Amino acid sequence: MEEQTYHFFSPDELNQLSRIESADRANEYLYRVLDIGQYMLQCGGEVSRVEDSIRRLCIAFGAERADVFTITSSIVVTIYANRFGAVTQTRRITGSSYDLHRLEQLNQLCRKICAGRLSLEETEKELRGILETPQYGFGVQLLTYVLVSSSFSLFFGGSWLDAAASGVIGVMLKCLDRLIRRTEANAFLSALLCSCLGGLLAGLAVRFRLGDNADMISIGNIMLLIPGIALTNSLRDMFSGNTISGLMRFIEAILLALTIAFGFALAASLL
Repeated sequence: MEEQTYHFFSPDELNQLSRIESADRANEYLYRVLDIGQYMLQCGGEVSRVEDSIRRLCIAFGAERADVFTITSSIVVTIYANRFGAVTQTRRITGSSYDLHRLEQLNQLCRKICAGRLSLEETEKELRGILETPQYGFGVQLLTYVLVSSSFSLFFGGSWLDAAASGVIGVMLKCLDRLIRRTEANAFLSALLCSCLGGLLAGLAVRFRLGDNADMISIGNIMLLIPGIALTNSLRDMFSGNTISGLMRFIEAILLALTIAFGFALAASLL
């Protein structure tokens, strides 16, 4: 008859096992919270909003304390609770695609979680649904580019012929931008190429009598490229006390604007 071996754990050992299981579960919750924070930041959310949302989500999921540090390219979160100790995760943020509708959906998800109506599994399902929500189609985006570029060209004193030329060039810039983004190139390269193409096409449009004033045509196209949201968020971050993040975004927006100006100036010098 085989002798059975029994393993007994002391209360301290059982407590340690429970803390490890709780820490593993806390890591799962924190990972999903960082997903929400990452998408909010990439959709155009300001740093103060992202930090506040992550902090509230961590508390709602059971953390006793949550310390959050966010800049435009990174999120670092440390949560603490007596039952699992301290847990830290870092998330590197790359790229951005401004989508205020998705940002609003993520805000609504945060409110649901903080109200205590969603578990981790339900949160994952809701987040998946938000990410799968279709964005504006390419045709709608092209129409928007035409309206924006044409409207600004007229607003700054251009003729109807300038507005029409600016709208057509806006469609070409959108197609080029989409092609460049598929190669995962950075925003500065995209801005430089689009501004150069916009300036060249504006000059050619006037030369072939398809427009009256290259400056008025270019103005409409420049407004498509100006990083207005980034600049606004940078000022808001600095006023909210997030000086480092605000300065980083401000410098990035200024460099992007200078790149756009350089591209149009280079095209003008070639013509």
